[in-house]
Amino acid sequence: MSDAPALYFIIPVFNEAANMERLFAACTDIERELGKRYEVRFILVDDGSTDGTSAEAERVAHGLSLVVLRLDVNGGPGRAFSTGFSHIAPLLRESDWVVTIEGDNTSRLELLQQMLTRAEEGFDVVLASPYLYGGGIANTTAYRVFLSHMANMFVKEGLGLHGIVTMSSFFRLYRGAAFMRLQAAFGPGIVERTGFESMIEMLLKIVYLRMSVSEVAMKLDTSRRAGKSKMKVARTALGYVSLWRDKDEWRRLARGSGQSGAD
Repeated sequence: MSDAPALYFIIPVFNEAANMERLFAACTDIERELGKRYEVRFILVDDGSTDGTSAEAERVAHGLSLVVLRLDVNGGPGRAFSTGFSHIAPLLRESDWVVTIEGDNTSRLELLQQMLTRAEEGFDVVLASPYLYGGGIANTTAYRVFLSHMANMFVKEGLGLHGIVTMSSFFRLYRGAAFMRLQAAFGPGIVERTGFESMIEMLLKIVYLRMSVSEVAMKLDTSRRAGKSKMKVARTALGYVSLWRDKDEWRRLARGSGQSGAD
């Protein structure tokens, strides 16, 4: 590994073969833009795809530094993220960066430079937010937008995650030192939940470790995605509610790691 900081992309995918070419075109643009400053590395976690996603990713990666981790059975995005996080645990340095993105082209990677600038101001975690002023959601049904707002309301009021606008988006940037703190407190995979609620779990753990969080506005356009969202509304809603059961234990673990827990 060179002295340049690494920029690790963790990308969970499930039956996203139709999205791989456009996704890795965007990744190539990022490598071209940032490759002189960072060692840009992509970790694709194939969560039991049956449509040839892994093979398509390897075909279109065009010389990018790509590692494909294949899971035999679909277990959910949380399991895929945990697999990717565990993979980089022995490699990660405090000066590195970790980026998590969707595998369906809805993460606007052109925002990454803005997110890095924000992180370099001192923030531990930077979220891409369609709900922040200047962002927005396009080509999504009013019903799904309503459900998303209701989920955010529950997370804020029921779980006490105040001051953060966007809760469930995958597109996030983590300072390497902050990511290592999460792994030290909660294990190399960080998240326990296997579903989409794992992103809320991770935010709770970030808050309990009293990390600093910032957000940048993102316009979310679902027409950029080939195929449908893999999120199942009822299952995800139940997952959100079930987080209540474990949040006190996560707070205790955060305190035990040497950090003050959140109130």
